[in-house]
Order: sequence, then C-alpha cells, then structure tokens
Amino acid sequence: MSNTNLPGQEQHRMLSIDFFRGFTMFMLIGEFSGFFNTLTDPFFNGTIISAIGHQLEHVEWIGLHFWDLIQPFFMFIVGVSMPFSMTKRWNRGDSWNVTLRHAVIRSLMLLILGWALYCIGPGKITFRFTNVLAQLSVSYFIAFLLMRKTVKWQLIISFLLILISQLIYLYWNVSGFNQPFTPDQNFGSWFDLALTGMPGGGHWVAFNAIPTAAHTIWGVITGMILMNNWKPKMKIKIMLLAGIVGLFVGFALSPFIPIIKHICTASFVFVSGGWCMIAMAFSYWLIDIRKYTKFSLFFAVVGMNPLFIYLFAHTNGNSWIEAIVKPFINAVFLPAGVLTNDIVLSLTVWAGLWWICYFLYKRKVFIKL
Repeated sequence: MSNTNLPGQEQHRMLSIDFFRGFTMFMLIGEFSGFFNTLTDPFFNGTIISAIGHQLEHVEWIGLHFWDLIQPFFMFIVGVSMPFSMTKRWNRGDSWNVTLRHAVIRSLMLLILGWALYCIGPGKITFRFTNVLAQLSVSYFIAFLLMRKTVKWQLIISFLLILISQLIYLYWNVSGFNQPFTPDQNFGSWFDLALTGMPGGGHWVAFNAIPTAAHTIWGVITGMILMNNWKPKMKIKIMLLAGIVGLFVGFALSPFIPIIKHICTASFVFVSGGWCMIAMAFSYWLIDIRKYTKFSLFFAVVGMNPLFIYLFAHTNGNSWIEAIVKPFINAVFLPAGVLTNDIVLSLTVWAGLWWICYFLYKRKVFIKL
C-alpha cells in the first residue's frame, strides 16, 4: 500500500490531544481514589454536590450519566492520536508491514493485560475481557486496518459495526437470551458465557468491543481533521456538526433502542460519540486556539503515562498510597468527622496518583507498548 501522509497536513504536536487524554485519565484515577463516593454521602442529599456525585457514577442500566462517557472518551482519544503517530512512522520510512506488526503486537499486549487484571484479585486464571484495555485491543486494531481507507469507507464500516451489532442483539435466537435490552438476558451475556464460561460481571459484556470500535474509528477521522491545514474555524465547525448529528441520531433512536452503556446499544454509541466530538472541539478551541495552556499541563502529565497509571491503580496502587497517608490524615481530620476525614483522605490519594505521573513526566519516563 502506498503511503500515508495527505498533502498539506500538519505534523506538530497538538496540546489539546494531551489535554483531552490527560483529563480522561485524571478522572479515571479520581474514581480509584474513592473521592467520587464521598459526594453521594447522605449528608449531601438534595444538594448540587449530590447531583454531581451521581453524575460521576454509571447509570444502573438505561440512561446516561457523565461517567458513562469516560470510556468512550478514552477509546476516542486513542483514535485521535493514531494518525499523528502512524503518519510519523510512515514518513520516516516504516513500511505498512512494519506498522502492521506493531499494531498486532500492541493489540495482543493490551488484550493480555486486560485479561490478566481479572486474575489478580481471585489469584487464579479468570477469563474476562470487559475492561477498557481488552476492549481497546480490538477497537485499536480495527481502526488501524482502516487508517488508509478514505473517510467515506471508515464511516461506512463504523456504521456497519454498529448496525450489525444491534441486529444481532435484536434477532439472535438463543434460548434464554432473547431479551436484547434486559440485563444478563441478551446476546452479549450469551456471548460471554460461550467465550469464557462465565458472565462478564456487573452486566458488562465483552462484545462491546465491536460497536465501540466506532469510537476509535471516529477518533482516527478526527485526528485526520486536526492534522489537516484547514483553518481552525473549519475544523471546529466540522467536529461540532458531527457531534450534534451524533447526539441527534442517538436520542432519536433512544425511544426504540434504549441508551445502555453496559451493552453499547446503537443509541449509546451515537450519543457518546457525539459528546466525544464536541469535547474534542472544545479542547482544541480552548488549548490550541485560545492558548489556555498553562493549566493544561496539570492534566497532560497524567495522559502521558496512561497505561502505567491505569495498571498501577488497577493493581491497588491507590491502596498503597492510602496505607501510607491514612494514619496521618486520621490523626488530624478524624476528630472533625468521618465524612470530612474520608474526603481529605480520598483527595490525598488522588493527589498521590497524580504526583506519581508528574514524577515520571519530570524524569521523561513514559511507559508505552
């Protein structure tokens, strides 16, 4: 296949991508700190703090909270970064086969790491593939294979992945699993049982990697838009228009196909994809156009080591930090009340996770696959 780089494309680093990725990862480590749980304490019932706290947890089944957008954000921003990194490799002389091998190895490593995380707790081999790394291993590889296709074909294939997935849910005829929008009674649940012999857990399903691949594909298209030497206003208009269309399509489908993140229904993929585009447009406007870059480093340092901090937090790194600081926090803040103590403790753990990323950033240590 011939090369790569379309005429007139920009190759400089875009700070808005670092900001977007960093914000997403910062929110993820915030969940591990336990801070979000303190916001839904009964003490805050009826206040805006409680409302914010509920937005920072997943919807139980049907509907959409802000927190339901974090994984799509992550899948999307990986896609946005791909044209920059791959075009750089192709322009320096790497062949398609070389980058294909890289993509295969990276996808396999992500899949193995995602699967291995489920084996740590029980201390035995547990086949589950529902976390973000396992999902990303599939969506990343699909998006890579489409990178040299035209935007038209990337869009067509992304829509086909959503359509086929939804049709399978609606019409897959397996006894006991014919209720497409019922927890644990749908095709995704059947697929997990067939694949691993056990349910995915929490109503999540491994098959989500197929429809959510659209997020990564749309991210690749967005990265190509950002690389182009069009005027910034044109780029923002395209991203905003695409985002609004995604919201319109998703909400228009929702009376017939409910918005359910746990099984990535078509309505959810379109709505969350729309928010991804709008969030990227805002980040680009704020960071690269308006040049509000001073505070962006705060988030960017987390996004520069996403794999490390995700694995660190998932392997109880937050608990290690908590064990160190808890005696001191308790001594000072416990007299003020359990809730106050929990808030300070969780914020301290969150700050500790951020500081580790900053420590690595200052020493130019970046762990990648």
